[in-house]
Amino acid sequence: MIRLRHWVAVIVAFAIWLWAAPAWADNIRDLEWYLGFLHIAEAQQITQGDGVIVAVLDSGVNASQPELSGNVLPGYDSIANDIAWTDLDGHGTAMASLIAAHGKNATDGALGIAPKARVLPVRIGVIGNDNDAGKIEQGIPWAVSHGAKVICMAFAGPGGTPDLAKAVAAAEAADVVLVAGVGNTPEATEVGMPAAYPGVVAVAGVDHDGNHADISVTGPQVVLSAPAVDIVAPRANGQYSSAKGTSDATAIVAGVAALVRSKYPTMSAAEVVHRLTATATDKGPPGRDDQYGYGIVNPVAALTADVPPLSASPSAHPGTGGQQSSPIAAPSGGTPGTLVGVLVALLVAGAVGGVLVGLAWNRHQRRGSALGD
Repeated sequence: MIRLRHWVAVIVAFAIWLWAAPAWADNIRDLEWYLGFLHIAEAQQITQGDGVIVAVLDSGVNASQPELSGNVLPGYDSIANDIAWTDLDGHGTAMASLIAAHGKNATDGALGIAPKARVLPVRIGVIGNDNDAGKIEQGIPWAVSHGAKVICMAFAGPGGTPDLAKAVAAAEAADVVLVAGVGNTPEATEVGMPAAYPGVVAVAGVDHDGNHADISVTGPQVVLSAPAVDIVAPRANGQYSSAKGTSDATAIVAGVAALVRSKYPTMSAAEVVHRLTATATDKGPPGRDDQYGYGIVNPVAALTADVPPLSASPSAHPGTGGQQSSPIAAPSGGTPGTLVGVLVALLVAGAVGGVLVGLAWNRHQRRGSALGD
C-alpha cells in the first residue's frame, strides 16, 4: 500500500528539535488552519465524538502521545500478532491525532476533529514498505468485531484482491462507515484501493482556499474532499510535523463521520454517509465531480441540517458501472433523469390513449352507419 502523507517538515537533528519544539508546540493549535476552515469549534459544541470507536488501519498508534492519552484502545498488530501500541513510522499516530487528539489542555497541543472518540489501532505495517505489510483484509474484520463504527484507511494501493473486497463488503454490511484516501500524485494516476471499492467513502484533497489540491488523485469514485495541505499533527515520538496528502484528508473525514455517529447513534452507516454527501459544500461543476466528489465535507451542516432519508432502493457507487452500494448515495431530491422518465411516460400514455380513443370513434362510426343512424 502507498503512503498518502508527504512529510514537509521533519526532524533533521535531535538537538535542533530540542531547541525548536517548545515554540512549535506553543503555536500548534494556531497552525491547525483546517479547524477554522471547517468550523470545528462550532461542530464540537454539538458533539465531540463521544461513544464512537474509530479504527485506524495504519502503522500503529503511540498510545503515550500526550494529545492522545486515554483515547487509544488496545489494538491489534498484524505483524507481531500483538497489541498495536507501537508506531515506528509515525504515520498512524498522526492519523489518530487528526481524528481524536484532545490537546494538552484547552489551548495547547494538537486538537483532533472528534476529541472524545476512541481510537482502535490496527497495525498493518509501515505504509509504503512492502517488506513490512500485514493483511488489510484481516485488519478490517478484526476492527469490526471489536466495535469500530468508523474505519480510517489512509492509504491506497494499485489493485485489490477478492479477500479485500469481501472484507470491505462485510464491514459495510455490518453497518460500519469505511473511509479511504484516493491516492497522491505523481505516484498514482487513478483512485486506488480500497477507496475504489463500492461502499467506501473515497476522499480527495483541497488546499487552504478550498480548491483542488494538486497532490490529490481524481476519478469517478471520489465521494468527498477535505483539507490535505500543510496539515500539522504529532508524530509517534512526541514531535510534530507538517505534511500534505490525501491521508490527512481521509483522517479528517473519518473524524467528521465520528461526530455524526455520535450525534445520531441510531443512524445507519448508509444514512451517515448520505448525510455527509448531502451536506457537503459543492465545488466544481454542480453535483458530483471527479475532483471534489459531492464537495468539501461540512461538519456543522452534517450535524444540523434537515436531511431527508435515503430512498428504499440503494444508490450505485460513483464510477462502478452500476454496482449497488447503499452507503454511497447522491444528495436526496430527484434527478433530471427521473423527471425525464416521468414526462416520457406521460407522453407515451397520452399517445396510446389517443390511439384508443380514435379506434373507438371509428368503431362507433361504422356501427352507426350499419344501424342507419
